[in-house]
Amino acid sequence: MSVWLIMALCGVVTFAIRLSFIAAEGKVAFPPGFRRLLPFVPVATLTALVIPELLMPQGVLWLAWDNARLMAGVAAIVIAATTRSVPWTLVGGFVVLGVWPF
Repeated sequence: MSVWLIMALCGVVTFAIRLSFIAAEGKVAFPPGFRRLLPFVPVATLTALVIPELLMPQGVLWLAWDNARLMAGVAAIVIAATTRSVPWTLVGGFVVLGVWPF
C-alpha cells in the first residue's frame, strides 16, 4: 500500500468518525454520563499526545534538569495557569525550549 493511500484512508476514517457524532445528534439519545464526559475528550487527547514527548523525548523516561522539552512544558504550564493566554503560553514555551541548555 502506498503512503498516500494510507493517508487518504486515515482521513476518510477520521472524517467518518467525526461525522457520525454530528449526524447522530438529535436522532440518538446519548446517556447523561456520556454527555457529561464529552468536554474532557480534547484535554485527554492532547495530554496523551504531549506528555510522552515531554517525559520521554528519546523513548526513555528522562526526568532531569537537562531535558529541555520537559522544562519548556513546565514553563508553558505555569504561563498558561497565570496568564490564561494561548499566545503567551506558546511564546514562553518556545523561548524556554530555545534557550535551555542541552
